[in-house]
This record gives sequence, structure tokens and C-alpha cells, in this order.
Amino acid sequence: MSDAHGATAHHDMVVESSGLKQPYHLVDPSPWPIIGAVGGFCVVFGIILAAHFGSYALLVIGALIVFFTMFVWWRDVVRESRTPGVHTPFVRLSLRYGMALFIASEVMFFVGFFWSYFNFLIFPETQGNGQTVWPPSTITTFDPWHIPVLNTMILLLSGTTITWAHHCLLERDRKGLLTGLGLTILLGLSFTFCQAMEYSHAPFKFVGGGVYPSVFFLATGFHGFHVIVGTTFLIVCWFRAKAGQFTPERHFGFEAAAWYWHFVDVVWLFLFTCIYWYGASPVVAH
Repeated sequence: MSDAHGATAHHDMVVESSGLKQPYHLVDPSPWPIIGAVGGFCVVFGIILAAHFGSYALLVIGALIVFFTMFVWWRDVVRESRTPGVHTPFVRLSLRYGMALFIASEVMFFVGFFWSYFNFLIFPETQGNGQTVWPPSTITTFDPWHIPVLNTMILLLSGTTITWAHHCLLERDRKGLLTGLGLTILLGLSFTFCQAMEYSHAPFKFVGGGVYPSVFFLATGFHGFHVIVGTTFLIVCWFRAKAGQFTPERHFGFEAAAWYWHFVDVVWLFLFTCIYWYGASPVVAH
């Protein structure tokens, strides 16, 4: 037994002192995951207290903890990306795979909303309340050729400006990079403003409006939330680009923001086509 224990200890010493290099990034211990988890718990429990007892204190505290955690955690990730030898080519490839899988999960998130919408569109009698038409006869839908088509043009244009910024980065054109990013940010803010205007003039309400308003506001509202997140992502990239933190060889942060923004563009095209345009024509159950 002593010989076996000695051999194991000797083997461990050899491995530890071998100096063998590996391409992985072993992150330093961080307090942010547990702090973020506490903040998330406070947010969920705070929503319950706010909904049932009208108390918003815990919800506000939880939201502040979550936003603070997001800021300092992402700050640390940005610092890691600028530390020589930390983000090896293997790590950068892994980050790309991670971002691709994250976007795939977001796609499935929106698939649920589209699935619900088309379930009621194909089988309008399932919505209850004696309705056999979709959208319900009590609903006046949005004109797709008003604000919705304007927002479509805004997002399509933003897709070209973010692509222009990417090409400027690869060509070491710093001025073009900042201009393209700035225009994309302005277009994202314009989209959010137009959607807020649309919601303020909505002919139906989310609360007590039935199935159609629920599906409509959840699908378009969550997309609007993603636009806000993507715009924030791009604003951070603009400041990083201004500070000279992106190079043609190392710019995954910008690349991830561009991927996310193109995903937001594509989802809106489906929303406009399926909900605003195709969904404006009543479908009667057979």
C-alpha cells in the first residue's frame, strides 16, 4: 500500500512539474456567479411580492444587484480578453461556439411564440370565447404598412451598417468602424422609439385582451427587449473600438455583437411577415 501511495504521489509531482502547456483558459475564482444568483432570486421573489402585495423594494434591490453583477462580470471578461496568453486561438474558437449555441437557444425561445401564434391561426376555434376567426373579430390589427414596415426598413439598414463597420475593422479603417457602429446604434434606438410609439397607440391592450394581445405583445415585446440588449452591446463595442481594443486579428466581442444583431434582424423579418402582414387577414375555422 505504501509503495502504491508513493507511486501515486510521485506521479502527481511529475504531472504538476512537467510544464506541459494546454490551450484552455482556467478562469480565476470569481464572486460574481453567486452574487448574480442572489440577485436573480431577489428579482423572482420580488416579482411575487410586487404582484400580490404591492411591495417593490425587493424587486428593485434584486434588479440593482443583477445590473451591478452584469457590469463587473463583463468588465472582468473584457480585461481577460486583453490579457496576453489568456484567450488562445482554441479559447477564441470555443467562445464562437458558445455564442452560436446561445443564439440557437434564442431561436428556440422565439419558436415557442411562433408555434403558439400559428396554433391559433390554423385552429382559431381553440382560443375559446366562442371565437372561430383569427385574429378575433373583436381585435383591430395594426396596419403593417405604417410603423411596422418603417421598423423593417430601419433594421434592414442597420444590418448593412454593422456589416460595413465589420469590414472597416478588417481593413483597419478606425473612422469607418466608429461611424458604422454609431449609425447602427442610432438605428437601434430609432427602432425602439418607433415600437414604443406603436405600443402607445395599440388598438388592443395586453391585460384582459385575450389570447391575441398576449401572443402579440409577448412576441414583439421580447424582440424589442432583444433590440435594447443588442443596442447596449453595440454601445459597449463603440467605446471599446474608440479605445483601440479591437484589431483585425482579435475582435470577438465585436463579432459576437454583430452576430446577435443579425439574429435580431432575422427574427423581426419573421415577425413582420407572419404576425403583422399575414396575420392582418382574418382566418376562419372550417
